[in-house]
Amino acid sequence: MTQERDDMPKWPEKAYKNYAWLNSPDARMVRILSEFLEPQSRFRRLGVRDTVVFFGSARILSPAEATARLETIERSQAEYPEESAALKSALAHARHSVALSRYYSDAAALAEKLTRWSMSLPGNGRHFLVCSGGGPGIMEAANLGASLGGGMSVSLNISLPMEQNPNAFQTPELAFEFHYFFMRKFWFVYLAKALVAFPGGFGTLDEVFETLTLLQTAKTRKSMPVILYGSEYWKEIVHFDGLVKHGMIDKDDLNLFHFCDTVDDAFDCLQDALSRLSPSSPRNSSPRA
Repeated sequence: MTQERDDMPKWPEKAYKNYAWLNSPDARMVRILSEFLEPQSRFRRLGVRDTVVFFGSARILSPAEATARLETIERSQAEYPEESAALKSALAHARHSVALSRYYSDAAALAEKLTRWSMSLPGNGRHFLVCSGGGPGIMEAANLGASLGGGMSVSLNISLPMEQNPNAFQTPELAFEFHYFFMRKFWFVYLAKALVAFPGGFGTLDEVFETLTLLQTAKTRKSMPVILYGSEYWKEIVHFDGLVKHGMIDKDDLNLFHFCDTVDDAFDCLQDALSRLSPSSPRNSSPRA
């Protein structure tokens, strides 16, 4: 019987188990490929081919949370009648958050309606899964709506120092965590058959304009409706007509997106466009792959 001696050499670590190296700059390409191949494998295994992407701010609260915050600040105001500048600012911000919370409700309602319609398509039709960034705010509302509609949803989370805690309504087997923004954006666009952008900040603007650029330059060859939800917000934030006036975009580029202000209008726009992709849909008059 052979006994292992303490001074016998140890087997060297396999490269794919060397986590110190995998997290080093030298292995960056391995990590990038992992963020392409692992989601691809999961999507194929679960039969996910088509998504409707919901973009929007992580800072928009649900009506219940926005109202609760406002009530808390109002109680503080009652206790301290001599309002400080900070309290007045917090009160104004809380009231505005309550007004913005309607977009949370609308995102959830649209995601639920879209999910129910998609699931009603015959088994051999195209099923369109709601896809969000997996975090709070509008992302949470989208995942919540899909869940209320009885369907799965895709969540493309990203590791950030703030604002990006995963929400509780994700479908676990379709929840992903990315390190690289560009790989996350790839998966947003690659499977997308439509995009709905609710009010948002830098991140939302970045995602929307990158998608519009891909459509404008025909780098993505598919026909993909882009809905900007909340025309009052978007027309205040982005002066689209000014871009045309100064010759920075063509007038026809304004046809790359549509404004919608109600759940029903947005759903009708999506249903009309997506029905063309589903050969078994009763609303399909001219199928195209």
